[in-house]
Order: sequence, then structure tokens, then C-alpha cells
Amino acid sequence: MNVLVTGGAGYVGSHVLPELRRAGHNPVVFDNLSEGHRRAVADTPFIKGDLASDEQIADALARSRADAVMHFAARAYVGESVEKPQEYYFNNVAGALRLLRAMLSRGVKRLVFSSSCCIYGVPQTVPITEDFRIQPINPYGRTKAIVEDILSDYARAYGLRYASLRYFNASGAAADGSIGEDHDPETHLIPIAIQAALGRRDGVSVYGSDYPTPDGTCIRDYVHVLDLATAHVMALEALEDSPVQIFNLSTGQGHSVREVIQTVKQVAGRDFKVEEAPRRHGDAPALVGSSERIRAELGWQPRSSSLDEIITSAWRWHSAHPDGFQEEKG
Repeated sequence: MNVLVTGGAGYVGSHVLPELRRAGHNPVVFDNLSEGHRRAVADTPFIKGDLASDEQIADALARSRADAVMHFAARAYVGESVEKPQEYYFNNVAGALRLLRAMLSRGVKRLVFSSSCCIYGVPQTVPITEDFRIQPINPYGRTKAIVEDILSDYARAYGLRYASLRYFNASGAAADGSIGEDHDPETHLIPIAIQAALGRRDGVSVYGSDYPTPDGTCIRDYVHVLDLATAHVMALEALEDSPVQIFNLSTGQGHSVREVIQTVKQVAGRDFKVEEAPRRHGDAPALVGSSERIRAELGWQPRSSSLDEIITSAWRWHSAHPDGFQEEKG
């Protein structure tokens, strides 16, 4: 298939591109480079454009001759979404609506959507299954939940075939170290700890050490970005026979903040300062997902998602590229 990849120059999208090509598909990236990186796309055909423009979306669908769309383009910082909800609703929700309208006008009715475990809010128990109540606690999570509702309505009304993939903690980097995570600002624990190991930060803050967990710190489910990429391609291909798919992408194994920090120290062979800080509002003690549904229905397995493999791949990328992709935004 010809696949238009919106936000394909971003972290997860850029790792999906090689997987699409390996499966025999033809990806074309559509990205405004506000968060993504042109160098992450390598030689994949690239169209610079924005979901705020109906004309640019229509042009990208036409130029790519798209049979399907993978939709990654979205603002994705929880804290920022609380401060700037208008920006998140216009970008994430209105952008998705413009994309869907353009797709339907061209008869493109296959979409793989990048969703998030944030839609579950703060669950009372783990592991989280796809049947858990949807109760996001921030604007970012609400935008993902709203788009999922829109996709459901479009499936009933217009015959849209879609997969909604709810990520837990995307992490790691390409096996060859060619691409990896490069956010500004960086908010994810693993790259922050690696930056501290590289001496590019003063240290790492542990936000809350009195949670009801074995070591008192929050527990999260880390899934390798390459395993996410495999799941996207499998979901795309399964749309032929299964027109609506909703899957968690997780490992079912949780790791605490202290465990992650200690593993970074071991992989890097370096020590760094760790300071305790107060809890952050809205942080759940544990977020661990069940991926039994996608394992059973598509045969997906998270093959690279041991914590050691994840951090080793991330260390390889960050130590070789301490300044990330070293390019200007926009």
C-alpha cells in the first residue's frame, strides 16, 4: 500500500517508516517539522505541510496516492496541554477532523491512529485492559479520547476502517543507533537519565518516593519503539479483515523510577546525582497495560522490550548523538 504518514518525522513515526518498507509498503511523510526532524526521515519521500491547511492535506494525499494513512501528528506534552488546552484541541482534534474529511473525499478509508494510555486516566487497578473506563485527566488525554470517539462514529457512518493503538511508555531507539528520541523539552525518564549520565544534566529528580509500590516510586510499562512499529504495520494489514481494532501496546511488565535509573547507571557505567522531589499532580502509582488482545488477535509480541534492551538501545543513540539531530526547528 501507499501510506501517508502524518507526523512521520517524529519519534514513533520515524521508526515506523523502515518497518513499512520492510513489509513492502510505500511510506510518504507529511510533517510540519514543528516537533519532528527532517534527518529522521532519511530518504523516505517527504512533504512539508500542516494539518491546519485543508489544501496541504489534500495535496499530500494526492501526491502520495495514499491507500491508507498512519496518523501520528499531534501535540503530546501533558503539562503543556494543561497550560495551552486551546492549542491541543485545535491541533489534535481539529487536525484529525480535517485529515478525515480529506481522506473521505478521496475515498481513503484506512487509518492507523496513534492513541495513548493517557485516555485511561488514573486507574484503580492494573494491568489495564482495553475495556477499562475511559477517563482522561488532562487535555492531551482528552484529545486522544475524543478522536477515538470520532473514529468510531466515522466507521459506522462512512465505512472507515481504523486501528486505534494505545501506547504505554514508548522508549528505546533503532537497533543501529541511526535514529532515536529527540524532544525539546525532554520530559521522558529514560532520556533524562541518560542525559544525566552524559553530564548534560545536573541529575535526575524522582517525583514522589512514598507511593504504595515496592520501592515507593511510580511504576510504568515501557515498550520499545521498534515493537510499536511492528504493531502499526500488523494493524494496518489486518484492516483488510478486521475493520475496527482497538489495542493496548504494552508489555504487561512494570518498572519503577528507581529501577529505570539504576539500569541506566549500569548500562552507561556512570553514576549521577538523584534527588527526591514532591509528587506531581495526576501521577498514578502504577500504569501497566495488558496487551493480551493484540497478542491473541494479531500475534504481536514485544520482542525488544526488556528494560535492559530498551536502555541499551537508547544509550547507543544518545551517546552517539548527544545533541540529537542537531537541526533547526520548522
